[in-house]
Amino acid sequence: MAVLTLPPPAQRTAPESSAGTKRSRKLRDNLTGHTFLIGAVLCFALFMWYPMIRGVVMSFQRTRRGETSWVGWDNYLRIIDDPSFWTAWKNTFYFTGLALVLGFAVPFFVAILLNEFRHAKGYLRVLVYLPVMLPPASALFLFKFYAYDPSEAGLFNAILKALHLPTSEWMQSPTMTMPAMVLASTWMNMGGAVLIYLAALQNIPGELYEAAELDGAGIWKRIRHVTIPQTRLILALLAMLQIVATMQLFIEPLILANGAGTQDSATSVAYLIYQHGFFQNDLNGAAALGVIMLVVLAAFSAVYVRLSTKQD
Repeated sequence: MAVLTLPPPAQRTAPESSAGTKRSRKLRDNLTGHTFLIGAVLCFALFMWYPMIRGVVMSFQRTRRGETSWVGWDNYLRIIDDPSFWTAWKNTFYFTGLALVLGFAVPFFVAILLNEFRHAKGYLRVLVYLPVMLPPASALFLFKFYAYDPSEAGLFNAILKALHLPTSEWMQSPTMTMPAMVLASTWMNMGGAVLIYLAALQNIPGELYEAAELDGAGIWKRIRHVTIPQTRLILALLAMLQIVATMQLFIEPLILANGAGTQDSATSVAYLIYQHGFFQNDLNGAAALGVIMLVVLAAFSAVYVRLSTKQD
């Protein structure tokens, strides 16, 4: 009688093999992610951290004919004693204040207006966002040579003349320089803010507006008691970003006012840094002025974060 011999049962190695595959896949994914992260950190360190640290070091040094010496606070004292320093800060704060009144409020109300339209929403959004897609230099040259032409051929002067109002010299007038720059800057940059506001407005529940209408609230009361409270965080964030951006005013005076403007009415802190570094060959003074601006913006950001934390 023949005896059948069965082969030994196969060892189950599938779970161990599956676990090893998962570990290798996880290790590969982590390695890929860390590789991208290291590249981003190196680029950020090379183009952001190193220039900042180098600028702080240069602000305490003086370079003459290739020789560098340590001078301590001399560059800061020399910059602060310069009358242009205080003029530049006054102009910068003036521009920032006007930008908050005009450049911050206008995009919000334009977003509310666009949100009420039922037709041609896409077309209107493209129309509002179109100036953002233009190069800033091109848009500013358009304002300088077409809209702000001091003669009656200029667009704004032609409108004023048609309304029987006095015309203006715009960028040649010390009193109109800053408002004109704020107007141009608002037109160029408000498209992005309008889209952000629109996204925030569309997240507001419609029941809140319906309840307000049932209570007899008009359009302004609905904006005050529903729209603004529901978009408070977005408004606060964009206000901070706008203040930080407008404090770095540079390209507008450079193109529209040829730098300083009439009677230094357009000189900003950022343009003064450019002037020290590239016209006066005073890199150490420019670095000191840049560090002062960095401290002012950092202090403002810290105050904002502190206040927003308390409100939350």
